Amino acid sequence: MNRQYDARQKSWLLYDFANSAFYTTVMAGFFPVFFKSYWSSGADAAQSTFYLGVGNSLASLVTVLLAPVLGALADVGNLKTRLLGLTMLIGVAATAGLYWIGEGQWLLAVAMYALASVAASSSLVFYDALLVDVAKPEDQHRLSTHGFAWGYLGGGVLFAVNVAMTLKPAWFGLANAAEGVRWSFISVAIWWAVFSLPILTQLKAPQVQRKAFTALLKESIGTLKQTAQTARQYRQVWLFLLAFFFYIDGVHTVIMMAVDYGLSIGLPQETMITALLLTQFVGFPAGMLMARLAGWFGPLRCIYACIAVYAAATILAVLMSAQWQFYALAALIGLVQGGVQALSRSVYANMIPEDQAGAFFGFYNILGKAAAVLGPLMVGVVALATDSTRMGMLSLLVLFGLGAWFLRKVEL
Repeated sequence: MNRQYDARQKSWLLYDFANSAFYTTVMAGFFPVFFKSYWSSGADAAQSTFYLGVGNSLASLVTVLLAPVLGALADVGNLKTRLLGLTMLIGVAATAGLYWIGEGQWLLAVAMYALASVAASSSLVFYDALLVDVAKPEDQHRLSTHGFAWGYLGGGVLFAVNVAMTLKPAWFGLANAAEGVRWSFISVAIWWAVFSLPILTQLKAPQVQRKAFTALLKESIGTLKQTAQTARQYRQVWLFLLAFFFYIDGVHTVIMMAVDYGLSIGLPQETMITALLLTQFVGFPAGMLMARLAGWFGPLRCIYACIAVYAAATILAVLMSAQWQFYALAALIGLVQGGVQALSRSVYANMIPEDQAGAFFGFYNILGKAAAVLGPLMVGVVALATDSTRMGMLSLLVLFGLGAWFLRKVEL
């Protein structure tokens, strides 16, 4: 890590390193595949897809409802670190719990996965809000991009080990690939918990007057209403959030639909796993470089460049026909995926009032989650209407175009 970072900033960076293991190994990697082949065995493909879709939708809905209240609660009670620790522990326990769910128990698997997903997303409300506590405005772009870079490294390293556990289970004293996947969930829980310890110890909040939870909750809801009214004064914040909604929708859709798209055009499952690993390891140096580029050219110009790369990658994906092209696309996405998310976070952190960071980041995370709905739906509808998954993917250009158009109106 950068020698110029103090202990508090390094501990903040390590939380991205910690919780990215959940998003890489569990959410993007093993859970969807294992759900179809193990937990929903006996159900047809359409049924299992429906079960998983309902679970993801419910998790997103709960997160959307909780995010603003949790953010306001953190501001009122000065509880960012404690609430991060609580949500982290819930996520760790739920992730570990996946190990004990037996074959065919799809309902319990979905429930446990949804709980882990809600906890992980909720912890990021507090993590993102802590950015304004650990870094000055001029340092936030660099720290945010480095956080995503270390997240890619952490998620990639553990995912590489987890892939080896499933491909060569005997190396780890495991009976078969299924046991390798189950133990991968345990490894994610341990990784997430251990590397979260620094942020919990280094970013202890100062002592405040203790209040009953009901009083805190009532006060936080009042603060949330006040924040919503105050936010009307921040026109540039709302313009940025509008731009963010569209382009991050495109980004999230690429993340969620890439595997499905690759399989639909005939690429093997092994290619998907390898491409995911490639994206993770390209993402680490690319994130570190993006921090420098933001310093040289400004964060908004860098976000524009990331959107342009995504638009180009979308067009290339539509024209793609070979395995090597999918790997090239994975590397291309890895160059900008962390950067566009990290710079969006730090730009937003620079625009909002510091004493209301939790509540404002609650709104930010609402849009991030809500944005994950429109893109996949649009891709599916266009693909169904044109009978072409390629045309469905091409429709994402609309989201990137709208995001860039609104972003050009934002002034820092």
